[in-house]
Amino acid sequence: MKKNIGIGIILVLVITMLGTYIKAEIDQSTAINDYALGKEVEPDEEVGLEKGQFAPDFTLYNLQGEPLTLSELRGKRVVLNFWATWCPPCEAEMPHMQKYYEKYRKEDNVEIVGVNMTYANEKLERVEQFLKSYKITFPIVLEQTEAVAFQYEILTMPTTYMIDTAGKIQKQIIGPLDLDALRENVLQLD
Repeated sequence: MKKNIGIGIILVLVITMLGTYIKAEIDQSTAINDYALGKEVEPDEEVGLEKGQFAPDFTLYNLQGEPLTLSELRGKRVVLNFWATWCPPCEAEMPHMQKYYEKYRKEDNVEIVGVNMTYANEKLERVEQFLKSYKITFPIVLEQTEAVAFQYEILTMPTTYMIDTAGKIQKQIIGPLDLDALRENVLQLD
């Protein structure tokens, strides 16, 4: 009997250690290396985008056909993220966006708006599948005509604009962001 209890305890310890190891490996596989993190760039003043300027307004629709108008989010900090399902850095960034949204959206008075670049021949079913696989709950809207991408001069994905509570552009970041980088950038917004 004592031998069975001892084996049971050892088995529980081994399973616990294995679970800890697997979790660490999963966490590491979703980590974004420091050298790959997004970098802040100056918005392109030649096309009218500059720090302190009101973010160009738009209305885009989510997968259910419901509209989202950027200017209606004034009063909140906004993380405006342009992404695509076929973009590996976007895929690496998505779990961090979701974790940030779940943990800090209320405390930081922030809304994340993901603009999926569907105009590049991406099937909507693939977008739905992608969002379900990452259990994304923050608003995702579909860019189907390139008009908003043109307004924001999106050449690289992911590209993220940090917009303050007054609706003004404060930062443009090219490349993926992790949880800590997201929080740091959002907390710098008014």
